[in-house]
Amino acid sequence: MARLALYREFRPKKFDDVIGQDHIVKTLINQIERGAVGHAYLFAGTRGTGKTSCAKIFSRAINCAKPEKGSPCGKCQVCKNLESDTAVDILEIDAASNNGVDAIRELREKVKYPPIHGKYRVYIIDEVHMLSDSAFNALLKTLEEPPSHAIFILATTEVHKLPATILSRCMRFDFRLVSNQKLEALLKKVFEKSKIECDQNSIQAIATAGEGSVRDTLSIADCVSAFADGRIDYETTLNVLGLSDKKIVSNLAGYIIEGNIGAVLDEINAAYLAGKNLIVLTKDLTVHFRNLLTIKTCKDAKGILREPVEIYEKLSEQANKVESNKLLEYMTKLSQIENDLKYALNPRVLVEIACLECASLLKKN
Repeated sequence: MARLALYREFRPKKFDDVIGQDHIVKTLINQIERGAVGHAYLFAGTRGTGKTSCAKIFSRAINCAKPEKGSPCGKCQVCKNLESDTAVDILEIDAASNNGVDAIRELREKVKYPPIHGKYRVYIIDEVHMLSDSAFNALLKTLEEPPSHAIFILATTEVHKLPATILSRCMRFDFRLVSNQKLEALLKKVFEKSKIECDQNSIQAIATAGEGSVRDTLSIADCVSAFADGRIDYETTLNVLGLSDKKIVSNLAGYIIEGNIGAVLDEINAAYLAGKNLIVLTKDLTVHFRNLLTIKTCKDAKGILREPVEIYEKLSEQANKVESNKLLEYMTKLSQIENDLKYALNPRVLVEIACLECASLLKKN
């Protein structure tokens, strides 16, 4: 039997388990406790932030016989019936593969039937922005005059593609990216329960690579833990993620700041021979300069960056050697080539040109 991926194994089953979406969770719980449930909801936001998980929890909670703090109890017969894969009172529809008008017409026919186990029949339409214009028109009619037992939850990562007529009939909730601090706390909890050893630097690197997405973070953690075989260290994490070692990035940044053109070329060559991804190297270098700028301009830079003490001290030392306007110019030049690198026949040359231009700024001023 295949092992469950971490993001599936640790998918939230109660609202207390949802992280980073307190503004949404509180509103949904209040509606459940007051019995003031709407008929149409729109969950919008970046992938992996909890849209589908919240939709499933909400669907079970409004049908639960005795909700606990707004979440499904998981003990009553209704909860047990709805947890089954064959539950008919909670229907998930993938709009990406069922985007035609016929699929929505079929849904309109099903809406007429009352729920079997609970009080409501819930329709979760994922990636709803993929529906065709005719399908949206068919859905609109159902949203305008739904049966009292029917509730719709539309989920999308591209809310701007939805017609205004659909938006105006839904209660909208915008899911935010999850902070690194909360992702790190989740990773510690997951690794502890999974009996996987992992150092703090690795946890920070994995959380940063997740870019605010809980699912992406856990998928990355799954990949790293599989490679490390139960014991994750920082070097292993860097290798699996393809991230450039911070020492290489720091050295390269230092040579750029000093205007040492020869050393810049040597460091890029060393990174290239070591098999480092030059696109990732460029992104890491841009982030490094952004971190230096943060130290120079923000009062709580230490809290924002959340770097280990020794790394933060080295960053501070480097930040004192360069002016803020120079850092901004470095970031601008490096950001400009990120898209070009994806299609470049010789990405190394592009990286070298950008870094040499940055290094030459010192000599021009």
